[in-house]
Amino acid sequence: MEKKAYRKMLYDLQVELVKFQKSVIGEEKRVFLIFEGRDAAGKDGTIKRFTEHMSPRETRVVALPKPSDRDRRSWYFQRYVPHLPSGQEIVFFNRSWYNRAGVERVFGFCTEEEYKLFMEEVGDFEHMLTRSKMIFFKYYLDISREEQKRRLEARHTDPLKQWKISSLDEKAQEKWEAYSKARDEMFVKTDFVYAPWHVVHTDEKKEARINVMQHFLSAVEYEGKDESKLLYDNDIVFPFSREALEKGKIFP
Repeated sequence: MEKKAYRKMLYDLQVELVKFQKSVIGEEKRVFLIFEGRDAAGKDGTIKRFTEHMSPRETRVVALPKPSDRDRRSWYFQRYVPHLPSGQEIVFFNRSWYNRAGVERVFGFCTEEEYKLFMEEVGDFEHMLTRSKMIFFKYYLDISREEQKRRLEARHTDPLKQWKISSLDEKAQEKWEAYSKARDEMFVKTDFVYAPWHVVHTDEKKEARINVMQHFLSAVEYEGKDESKLLYDNDIVFPFSREALEKGKIFP
């Protein structure tokens, strides 16, 4: 995508987001979005473009650090509940409770019993959220192995990306297959009718950002909505399905 076209589309979509937020504030809606995905898939950049021109008083980004000793002694979902939106708020989760189905599962940071309990409880937890009339979306940012490798290597040479380097970066490629297996199991077991997964191909960052914003805005209601600006590419953003998994539409 050319820079000029990207900037024009981004501006138009950020205007639409401001319209949407106005309706959230006026109608006291509670909205949150979950962004999951492998390291370097583009979660930070995507969230930044969403929030860039939104009201800071009613917008929050949640990126929790590793669990404390108290967190580990508590009900798993307990540390996330205080960060859920109240009326008029939009919250963006940069990783979420699905850490248990991904990073924790792959690296053995949780026990098999804790993992199974999470899988048993997450559906009920999310059902409670939808029944309380929270609006929420689950996005998984999908990246190819080759592109992840390139981006991880770039972090070590770009002085502005040094903060992104983590101790797990070097393991990301080594654990690629384990991540894929954990991801696929997560999709199959937690793709609920009331809380479905949406997959976003992110090898092309600009196209991914534009399309996920278009997808989100096309799915919510607000005054002054310009549908002509919200026509996303369903090869870039699409609902999870077993067919998509089996036919290789999701990176293996």
